[in-house]
Amino acid sequence: MIVTEISQYKGSTMCVVFDDDRRIYIHSKILTEYHLKEGMDVPEAAVEEIVEANDYRRARERALYLLDVRDYSFMEMYEKLINNYSEEISLRVCKSLAETRLINDRRYAEARARELFEVKRVGVYKVRQELKRRGIPDSIIEEVVEEYSDEDDSLARLEELVEKKYERYLTDEKGVKKVRNALLRQGYSYSEINAVLDLYDLDFTE
Repeated sequence: MIVTEISQYKGSTMCVVFDDDRRIYIHSKILTEYHLKEGMDVPEAAVEEIVEANDYRRARERALYLLDVRDYSFMEMYEKLINNYSEEISLRVCKSLAETRLINDRRYAEARARELFEVKRVGVYKVRQELKRRGIPDSIIEEVVEEYSDEDDSLARLEELVEKKYERYLTDEKGVKKVRNALLRQGYSYSEINAVLDLYDLDFTE
């Protein structure tokens, strides 16, 4: 395939036209890297390699942009990229970012667990569920959650949560049921919920 024309398309994106009227749009750095010039004969396999290199560059730039906003787990980033890029490209980018620790599942899990436990005051089950949903390996989940699994600490978090958010509902049977269901959704066990609600000396039964 002969390159018949090279022109600027938008910004740093260049349009490369071949003698069969095929057009590819690549970054100027990819153009330079592959030394593309008008009149050059480029094998089909090389064209595919150039397009793949450009896609990889775009996917990596997209990932870096996302990481400027917030941290991502490996699986979260992969799922973001796969919406616009191939499985192979998405996986390569994620592996590259993991190798340079720009994404790190342990760091991500520790930060997310800290937010869930200490700020949102959710229970252990909910944290496990949330981290698993974000693709964190089970081994990392258990290690991270273990730090917060002390029963006394868990009850203290739950007691604070009830006091700040749910105490006003503990005025009748319907309110208690509402609170109990909300706390179950937050990841607390029946025994933990009952232990904290017992502190309120409720004089009615559910």
